[in-house]
Amino acid sequence: MAGAAVPSRETSRTIEVEDLVALVRNYNPRSDGDLIRRAHEFGRRMHEGQLRRSGEPYFTHPVAVAAILTEMRLDDASIVTALLHDTVEDTKATVEDVAAAFGTEIAELVNGVTKLTNLQLSSSEAKEAENVRKLLIAMSRDLRVILVKLADRLHNMRTIKSLVPDKQAAKARETMEIYAPLAGRMGMQGMREELEDLAFRILNPEARASIIRRFITLQRETGDVIPKITADIRAELERAGIEADVYGRAKKPYSIWRKMQEKDLAFSRLSDIHGFRIICTEVPDCYRILGVIHQRWRAVPGRFKDHISQPKTNGYRSIHTTVSGRDGKRVEVQIRTRQMHEVAEDGVAAHWSYRDGVRAQNPFAVDPARWIASLTERLDGDEGYDEFLEHVKLEMYSDQVFCFTPKGDVIQLPRGATPLDFAYAVHTDVGDACVSAKVDGLRVPLWTRLKNGQSVEIITAEGQRPQPTWIDVVVTGRAKASIRRSLREEDRDRFVKFGRELARVAFENVGRRVSDKALTTAARSFGLSHGTELLARLGSTEISARAVVEALYPELAQRAADEVDARRPVAGLAPGQPFHRADCCQPVPGERIVGIRYPGRGVIVHAIDCLALGELEDQPDRWIDLRWHAGRHTAVHAVSLRLTISNAAGVLGRICTLIGEQKANISDLQFIDRKPDFYRLIVDIDLRDIEHLHLVITALEAESDVAEVERMRDLDRKP
Repeated sequence: MAGAAVPSRETSRTIEVEDLVALVRNYNPRSDGDLIRRAHEFGRRMHEGQLRRSGEPYFTHPVAVAAILTEMRLDDASIVTALLHDTVEDTKATVEDVAAAFGTEIAELVNGVTKLTNLQLSSSEAKEAENVRKLLIAMSRDLRVILVKLADRLHNMRTIKSLVPDKQAAKARETMEIYAPLAGRMGMQGMREELEDLAFRILNPEARASIIRRFITLQRETGDVIPKITADIRAELERAGIEADVYGRAKKPYSIWRKMQEKDLAFSRLSDIHGFRIICTEVPDCYRILGVIHQRWRAVPGRFKDHISQPKTNGYRSIHTTVSGRDGKRVEVQIRTRQMHEVAEDGVAAHWSYRDGVRAQNPFAVDPARWIASLTERLDGDEGYDEFLEHVKLEMYSDQVFCFTPKGDVIQLPRGATPLDFAYAVHTDVGDACVSAKVDGLRVPLWTRLKNGQSVEIITAEGQRPQPTWIDVVVTGRAKASIRRSLREEDRDRFVKFGRELARVAFENVGRRVSDKALTTAARSFGLSHGTELLARLGSTEISARAVVEALYPELAQRAADEVDARRPVAGLAPGQPFHRADCCQPVPGERIVGIRYPGRGVIVHAIDCLALGELEDQPDRWIDLRWHAGRHTAVHAVSLRLTISNAAGVLGRICTLIGEQKANISDLQFIDRKPDFYRLIVDIDLRDIEHLHLVITALEAESDVAEVERMRDLDRKP
């Protein structure tokens, strides 16, 4: 853009027209030098007298943009478009003038770049989606328009210091949000990294300087490890008789900073801050090299990707592996052929690259038309362009992820979100009925952390309702609020019913009966409006039954706190009469019980709702009316719980700790099923009473790695 100039030390080396022609002819000897010279003269004449903010002649910018495109070995039309890309916007020249002088193809390219320049892509106004729609249209007509615009943005970012700070920040944000991710999606990783680093320099100079200082300190302490590791790799390849080029480099400051933010790691804890590329001739050599690397150095589990057998949509092919190198330091190694490397450097632009005067026949270069189709295949009608904006920004937001529904709709979520968050983002009813999920076609646990660009399918079932454990699984406020609301509505009756039973037991322990008046009085002491709310809080363990009794009958509660003799916890038996708890129902103090006489075995104590009692209804002479002694029982009453937990490091330890925190003891533990993702096990826990059992179950249900908790009542374990 033309404008008043402020002299600056930051200037660009002037590239003469013959230098530019020579740069093009280095890769395309058949280039039309006269066409480039005419375009250079036309642009120079149109921009005559215009200066950049730095004080340089304005035309140095279009020439520099053209020079950047020569690094991609682009055709003459692209080079000429770069030389003319600002003439229609900033000079008296028109599209018709360009068409008359250079033909329709170049005029359309220049017009396309002009329209892109006028788009405020990072605007927060409603027209943003329409602007991105125009971006998409420009890309679909001729991708070279985007290549010129990316080169234009790269040169502007290289010379951004001449702008005032506010404009620097705005342009840097737009670069970080739009242009750098777009370059990455086109496979132009080198340009993406430079754009990111230039924007990072403006947006967070302190962080960038800090990382560079740490690099310098690390290099001073350990020496430059890059030439050492490069030499090690070359020596191993020579011993294997494989010819290949080996290059090493430190990763860009922004790449390191982003990893530090995503993984919440200090610089000293980062491992693979150095990367190495091995460039060979044939595809079979790539796999031979991989074998050599893994034989010499230990591979890091989970850090291997084969993009040769599974290439990216933009044509990118390479093998990635991370190994423990010198002194146990992790290094990333990329292995690819020379043709793959060209595509890796230039991305979709490789389709237009020339070599020795002819269009390069790179078998890995992607047809731009097919690439555009793959990029836009999910978009349907005008509504899709809103989503395309998120699609373009996909990889850039460090605090957000963007995932797709099976229909291609984009769902925006915070980083760390799970399929459950995704389900509730689609609709509350979908979240409430969610039973499982598929990510990229594979079934995953509901606590899986989603990544950018994944396709998520939510599987629902009629009758399914939210589980208490979901609160710890989700991270979005919408999901948490929906789950809590549903749990309150659905569990209220259950909590009230269970709370009434807990209150009954607690009141009976002090020789009192539960009444609505007593509950209302106790509710007021806890700041609640009525007794039903108190019962709901009791049932959800927010308030303990003992606290309610203490609020009404403090002296009686103190006497009831005396411990019951664990050897005779049951009242109603004859002196010395032998008894034991039934294995089938495992009753605990607080539950209503009945005794059944068994010849030669004494009395077996069952819970009153035990299914085994159904077989004894016609034998009333064997039944004995029993009850638990009032007071505090010792935690010696074993109850079996069936758990389903995730198969992950440390989960079982956390569960055991959780049970211990509830003052319960694990007396036995048995695995009954082992799957790659889940374990099923039976845990025997020694408990005091029914309230103690409820506390343990509630604590386990709240643990995100516990999928299911079930109290075992097994008729196969009859007395």
